[in-house]
Amino acid sequence: MLRKLSSSASQSLELPLSHPIYLIWGSNTGVGKTLVSAGIAASSLLSSPSPVKFHYFKPLQTGFPSDSDARFVFNTLRHLRNRKNLFSLSASNCVLNVPPASTDRAKENDMFVGEEGSGSSELICKTLYAWEEAVSPHLAAEREDFAVKDSVVLESLHRCFREVVKSGVGKERSEVMCVVETAGGVASPGPSGSLQCDLYRPFRIPAILVGDGRLGGISGTISAYESLTLRGYDVVAIVFEDHGLLNEGPLLSYVRNKVPVLVLPPVPKDPSNDLMEWFEGSHDVFSNLKEIMLSAYFERIKKLHEMPSKARDIIWWPFTQHKLVPDGGVTVIDSRCGENFAVFKAQKTEVIAPLFDACASWWTQGPDAILQAELAREMGYTAARFGHVMFPENVHEPALRSAELLLDGVGKGWASRVYFSDNGSTAIEIALKMAFRKFSLEHGLIFDSHEDATNERSTELMVLALQRSYHGDTLGAMEAQAPSPYTGFLQQPWYTGRGLFLNPPSVSMHKNKWSISIPEEFQWENLKLESITFATRDEIFHRGRDNSELAPVYSSYISKVLSGFRGSSKIAALIMEPVIQGSGGMHMVDPLFQRVLVNECRSRKIPVIFDEVFTGFWRLGVETAVDLIHCEPDIACFGKLMTGGIIPLAATLATDAVFDSFIGESKLKALLHGHSYSAHAMGCMAAVKSIKWFKDPFSNPNITSEGRLLKELWDDKMVLKISSHSAVQRVVVLGTLFALELKAEGDNAGYGSLYARPLLQKLREDGVYMRPLGNVIYLLCGPCTSPEICNQLLVKLYERLEEFDGCTN
Repeated sequence: MLRKLSSSASQSLELPLSHPIYLIWGSNTGVGKTLVSAGIAASSLLSSPSPVKFHYFKPLQTGFPSDSDARFVFNTLRHLRNRKNLFSLSASNCVLNVPPASTDRAKENDMFVGEEGSGSSELICKTLYAWEEAVSPHLAAEREDFAVKDSVVLESLHRCFREVVKSGVGKERSEVMCVVETAGGVASPGPSGSLQCDLYRPFRIPAILVGDGRLGGISGTISAYESLTLRGYDVVAIVFEDHGLLNEGPLLSYVRNKVPVLVLPPVPKDPSNDLMEWFEGSHDVFSNLKEIMLSAYFERIKKLHEMPSKARDIIWWPFTQHKLVPDGGVTVIDSRCGENFAVFKAQKTEVIAPLFDACASWWTQGPDAILQAELAREMGYTAARFGHVMFPENVHEPALRSAELLLDGVGKGWASRVYFSDNGSTAIEIALKMAFRKFSLEHGLIFDSHEDATNERSTELMVLALQRSYHGDTLGAMEAQAPSPYTGFLQQPWYTGRGLFLNPPSVSMHKNKWSISIPEEFQWENLKLESITFATRDEIFHRGRDNSELAPVYSSYISKVLSGFRGSSKIAALIMEPVIQGSGGMHMVDPLFQRVLVNECRSRKIPVIFDEVFTGFWRLGVETAVDLIHCEPDIACFGKLMTGGIIPLAATLATDAVFDSFIGESKLKALLHGHSYSAHAMGCMAAVKSIKWFKDPFSNPNITSEGRLLKELWDDKMVLKISSHSAVQRVVVLGTLFALELKAEGDNAGYGSLYARPLLQKLREDGVYMRPLGNVIYLLCGPCTSPEICNQLLVKLYERLEEFDGCTN
């Protein structure tokens, strides 16, 4: 049941905003959802001075044909029309899909027509899927052998929405309205078993909640309200039948008067009563409700249109040259559902449209829609249980559980301690402090930890790092990375670059051939071709390469550089991004080089730091890059995917030897670093959920049976086609990452290049959201993304490359 809502289901779904569309929810079954739907329809159709159209959709109906909510709405409006002698109203009612065994029975198909030429208003009622047994849809679907996938329900509803748009051509916004009535309660299952509050979530349609005025109804209504808001729905109003218990008072108090609570007159219990008098007596309430719905709709439209200009006036975006943001270049994100943004498009027909988050929201995102809902619930529980509590010398369950999972996962076999912080850059600065202390003790730069902590020897400590490295934006982290556009005088006038920066050999694919690009200073000219070319990517990571003729070339170069480093400064730490350098251009560093580099540092007692903020937690197809380069660090930093991207949290893992270098009698010997939000409970609980979710084959179908690898997500044939494209310089594909560098020269190359902008704009039109690293573009999915979706992304990319190549030649 966990996997019912396919992430591909919402790829093409759009919610039109040309006219109001609302979901009618019930706090339970039997609370009068259909009465409310009929009342809204009556208020819209029978009171308007001009012709209007009203669409009523019932996606799921059980107990059919003896019970049909659409037929009830249809008959109610027919009787009210006759009662008021209105002949300018037409109506139709039909059922679209019933179980195969029911095909011989007449499908519901009712109609009455107003006076011809009178410009009549129109009621359109449709039931999308109907089952005979009066039970929950999931049970009826099973018993009647008529299963319907969530994606099919959503697509059917989407087609209905297109009919709403078509029917409203030439009409004012308020002259067309649509309500979609759910089945049962908010958390009642749909035909696949998914809860309906999850089933309809990709559309995020504004909600009308039909509450319960009976004894116990306050609790049920509040529970339903919380279930909707916890999933990101906007509840516009609560309405319920009066049972004389004054339930509206506590409900108004609970929602703090921010959501209108409307009370309907008691419904007659006499089965022979046709309810016409009740509907007429409820007219004012329904008219009020309709006006609330229209007001909320127009307010939403107004906000969506105003957001770009308001944002331009007051927001300072990161990594953005505001002068280069074109008119219409601000993307308004209404929400996200799993891996899709829901964005506002002010086109000919305004819509909320899905946009695949192909840069994983700066590499943090991994959850599908199901995990997203799970994380929201876990965080809500944790916030209610803990809020925030300070961490030194304290412990709470989320911190302890997440620390245990980290040590048994990404730190398994080498780490023994977990230090929590709030972001990757800070985790790096903590790691540097740890490494420098360990180095200083082992090399006699400070006295033994049991002696006076103030009696220290002053020595400048440097890092050994790689060209194209990036370790964050805080000042200390920037000092540990090579010069780049991020560190120049325009960005960081204090930058000196406190390190020795090696130019690493990189690996990439071109025309279906993997090869290593080795800098000239390595003196590798006499190497055989087979030492630097590979038929498959897996060969690059094979441990057998330790015995290749390339290994001593690397070792000789590294040893020569380190031996030649002279002066008062000392290389006190190696820091590197294992395998993939992210912000530096999505370069794959030869894992053999990094393994040799680690071994050379080990022989010199230089502590090793792995920056796995980007690469950790299955981003590269394994839980930790340690499994790819086959060597372990002394310290490693993690973030981003650790919490599924839902909230900031980072962790620095270390060995016992690193931890012991801070042990002493004086507090001054301790690691004097911390944040008010260290190990905040919500972040730790999100980490617990995400770490377990990604590595469990039950929740993540991409995990192989061994539980150590992700399936290959990117289609080999499409990767080959793209790597062979004339516009492509190189390709890197590994785990959840697919990256390519466009052939470019001069100002068209490098981080400041705008060369890729036209290509990315076309891809956004295709529903794929990407941000470039200059002329390097990349697709980044999550550990749970299906290979089918990844292939769709590659197909769209290739098609746009074909156009792009034509434009550039």
